[in-house]
Amino acid sequence: MGTRLGRTARADVAVIGGSGLYDMEGLGQVREVRPTTPFGRPSDVVVLGNLDGRQVAFLSRHGRGHRISPTAINYRANIYALKSLGVAKIFSVSAVGSMKEQIKPGEMVLPNQFIDRTQHRISTFFDQGVVAHVAFADPICQPLSHVLWQAARKAKAKVHPKGTYLCIEGPQFSTRAESMLYRQWGVDVIGMTNLPEAKLAREAEICYATLALVTDYDCWHESEEAVSVGAIFSIMHKNVALAKQVLRYALHEVPETRACSCARALDHAVVTAPQAMSASAHRRVRLLLNRQSAKTAKGSR
Repeated sequence: MGTRLGRTARADVAVIGGSGLYDMEGLGQVREVRPTTPFGRPSDVVVLGNLDGRQVAFLSRHGRGHRISPTAINYRANIYALKSLGVAKIFSVSAVGSMKEQIKPGEMVLPNQFIDRTQHRISTFFDQGVVAHVAFADPICQPLSHVLWQAARKAKAKVHPKGTYLCIEGPQFSTRAESMLYRQWGVDVIGMTNLPEAKLAREAEICYATLALVTDYDCWHESEEAVSVGAIFSIMHKNVALAKQVLRYALHEVPETRACSCARALDHAVVTAPQAMSASAHRRVRLLLNRQSAKTAKGSR
C-alpha cells in the first residue's frame, strides 16, 4: 500500500503536536491529506502548508479533540505517513512532568536520551518477515535538537538543552512509589509518547527531535499537588503560544541538507536476505527500503 497523492503533496519537515498543540498557526496554502499506509490509519489528517516559504506538514498525535490515548496511538502509521510525504525531519512537541526541582513547570527541555517503560507498544516496522537492527545509542538527532535550542533562546524561553525522558505506558500517571523510584534513576522528565516515535523515525531514516513542555512535578514533589489533568492544561495553555513561536523560528532555520547519520540508519541494519523476504513483507516496508534498493541496483550495474 502507499499514497496516491500528487507530487505537490510533499513536505521536507513536519511537526507532531501533542497535548494542547492541535494545529499550526501561520500556515498558508493549506490542504489536508490522509495518506494510506500498510499499518493502518494515522491519528488524523496531515495538514500541509507553506510557512514563510517552506513546505511544512503537521500531524496531531492524539487527533483533533484529543481522541486517542497514548497506548492506542498508531505510531507506525503516523511516521510512515510522514515518510510517504517526503518528510526527512520531525519536530515532536510533547507535554511532560519534571522529575527534578530545577526543571520547573512552564519551562522546556530538549531530551537527548530515553528510557522505555512501555508495555503495549509496537515500535518497529520490521516485525513480520523482515528483520532490521538500527543503532539507537543516541536516539535524538543532535543537529535538529540544536535548531530547537537556538529557536527557544531566540523566543526567550527557559530551556534545558538536554535530559533523559522516561516513557511510561499510561494512560494513568505514576504512583508516588514509582515517581520516587524514577527519581533515583536520575531521569529528567516523564511522558507517555515520544519513545515509540523516536524509534520508528530512526528506522525510517528521519531526523527526530523533541520539544518537551514541562507542565508539572509528577507526584514526587512534597510541596506541590499531585499531577492532574486540570493542572497540566492550565500550564499547557500558557506554554502553547511560546511553543508555537519556538517552532516557527526552528522551521525557518532548519537546514535543507542533512549531515547527520539519521539519513543512513538502515545501512547494514537489515539482516534478512532479500530472497528470504515474502512479497507481502517487502510491500510493507518497501518505502523504507527504497534507498537501500536503489543503492543495490546502482552497485549491480
